[in-house]
Amino acid sequence: MSERLNYNHIAPAGAKALGGVYGYVMQSGLPATLVTLVYLRVSQINNCAYCLDMHTRDLLKSGVKIEKLALLQAWTEAGNLFDERERAALAWAETVTRVAETNVPDEAYQAARKVFSERELVDLTIAISLMNAYNRMSISFRKTPQAALENAA
Repeated sequence: MSERLNYNHIAPAGAKALGGVYGYVMQSGLPATLVTLVYLRVSQINNCAYCLDMHTRDLLKSGVKIEKLALLQAWTEAGNLFDERERAALAWAETVTRVAETNVPDEAYQAARKVFSERELVDLTIAISLMNAYNRMSISFRKTPQAALENAA
């Protein structure tokens, strides 16, 4: 698979705007590890190789254990490996990412609101939306994962 085009080069103002949203999310007060776990889960749902590679590397660098990463896709079956806020964030990420199928039901909203403040939930939803946008950009233009580049060398 080869990259179709470099969207960062072709539309730098657009890439910068997405980067500004990323910066906002990282300064929102939500824990960086929680946000990155959500980014990884959204990328799993969307099958975005570039983002899967990047966020897995980020989480490993931040000290998240490989066992937790290996079970992320099956987090509902992982017992207490994921804490209450992580489970709530992952459930919210799944229903928001699959909005066309789920219509984000009231029960999902109420469950998320039990764990997150209004502001946190808005910021979390911005993060989920941003990752969905990045996934769509990377998949559409075939952004090559770092692991594939390293393997080719």
